[in-house]
Amino acid sequence: MTEAFDAVDVIRRKRDGGAVPEPELRWLVDAFTRGYVSDAQMSAFAMATLLNGMARDEIRVLTDAMIASGERMDFAGLGKPTVDKHSTGGVGDKITLPLAPLVASFGVAVPQLSGRGLGHTGGTLDKLESIPGWRANLTNEELRDQLRDVGAVVCAAGGDLAPADKRLYALRDVTGTVEAIPLIASSIMSKKIAEGTDALVLDVKFGSGAFMRDEALARELAETMVALGTDSGVRTTALLTDMNTPLGRTIGNANEVRESVEVLAGGGPSDVVELTVALAQEMLQAAGVHDADPAEALRTGRAMDSWRRMIEAQNGDPDGMLPQARESETVTAPRDGYVTRMDAFDFGIGAWRLGAGRARADDDVVHAAGIDLHAKPGDAVQAGEPLFTLSADDAARFDRALDALSDAWEIGDQPPVRQPIVRERITS
Repeated sequence: MTEAFDAVDVIRRKRDGGAVPEPELRWLVDAFTRGYVSDAQMSAFAMATLLNGMARDEIRVLTDAMIASGERMDFAGLGKPTVDKHSTGGVGDKITLPLAPLVASFGVAVPQLSGRGLGHTGGTLDKLESIPGWRANLTNEELRDQLRDVGAVVCAAGGDLAPADKRLYALRDVTGTVEAIPLIASSIMSKKIAEGTDALVLDVKFGSGAFMRDEALARELAETMVALGTDSGVRTTALLTDMNTPLGRTIGNANEVRESVEVLAGGGPSDVVELTVALAQEMLQAAGVHDADPAEALRTGRAMDSWRRMIEAQNGDPDGMLPQARESETVTAPRDGYVTRMDAFDFGIGAWRLGAGRARADDDVVHAAGIDLHAKPGDAVQAGEPLFTLSADDAARFDRALDALSDAWEIGDQPPVRQPIVRERITS
């Protein structure tokens, strides 16, 4: 077979700051998927993209080419609207767990294809696997049946969705090109568009515990992804949200499940409720449900039935005993005052060192490990009162976790000015 283009020519074009024409870009993705374009060549192209960027139309073509490398799902026969949510990841971000059944309780299908955690950010599948019996892997038929019968599915994405992205993502991780906004946007959106949902709401985070720390860069990423969704015919909006402080009062896996159930029962931390309601409102509006009150639905526990059915449909026991850590250690306030800061990144690293996260994709997580926060920024504390508790199965992990947390929090004489979690709503 004679190839239509030469990879070196495409790399040089992007290296020199030019825009890659559509036929060449589509060929590059296809040839990379087939193995004709080598990992070294695609790594060079990724670095050139990081340094020189891409025009909106280039990103659209790249995304569409990655979608075309695999299957595209279709939920048209469900008889109900479909809407998904994607978060760019954070510390204590368990929002998917209460959000999916909440939106489903209004008759909307939520196909939430999720992933696992790596480094300081947690993974939704890791959290749910704390539940006895729960399984992440579903066939397409099982996924469709559960959407029809229950309305909400949280499961692993199949390997046939955008396989080109899977290969490129692995290269980005080891070549220093993870931060390239065109590659981030096309990676996320190729999978979400291939998923076949009618509408999509993006939770794009900024701050110390976020993938994109800089607010302006996070906004650029959000705008790029909203444009990609819109260009592909998927109704897409984004919320720009603060991830400088951990979400809620739990960081880990089993403890985040417990907190999510509290939210579904009408309680839970105010920041988790606030963001869950904000995203639910966006999702329901995008699905054409305009008279819903998700805040009231949480207060009354309306979504709990959807949660139980969602867990049971994937062989989980919603009443099962969640893992409990064998060891714990509590850090107390050294003086009276107000908690002024809790750094999300440092607390994420602390939980990771306790065993709640993984350093490599094939590592196991300790579902019982994590951190419970007894106070959050703005709370008044007295000397000797507990600030947070570390949990692990091995007490030897505490020293390194506490090292990560040595400069992660502060107590001052005045409470900090409260900042809203949702900073901006971005549409096309």
